[in-house]
Amino acid sequence: MSVVKINALTVPAEMRATLEQRFAGRAGMVEQADGFEWFELLRPIEGTDSYLVYTRWRSEEDFQKWQSSQAFGEGHRGAAAGSAPQGSAGGQGGAGGQGGAGGQGGAPAGGPGGHGGPAPAATGATLWSFEVVQSASPGTN
Repeated sequence: MSVVKINALTVPAEMRATLEQRFAGRAGMVEQADGFEWFELLRPIEGTDSYLVYTRWRSEEDFQKWQSSQAFGEGHRGAAAGSAPQGSAGGQGGAGGQGGAGGQGGAPAGGPGGHGGPAPAATGATLWSFEVVQSASPGTN
């Protein structure tokens, strides 16, 4: 049964372009992870300032392996340096392992455990975890 990880990133309006640029520039390491199934960055249209980072994994174990992988760590170092993020909300391990905006839960990239570099695009992050119970796509019954 697949699992979904959704990282809700609180992003001030003036940082939206920065967040989207950092995701657009990501190196693509997560796509190579064993068990990775899907990624989407969802921009809010109205009623919230939270972006949703959606990833789908074959299993919780696959997600955990990704989070503890060298590629995940490299992606976070890149986020802290202002380049392509690869996991969660930031450059310090963040809160979820899927894409990112630099900075753990909104903490400055140079803050505790930080790596220097630009401030995070997100001011907060919350990780939600779900199991897929039902799904549908065009042409399925």
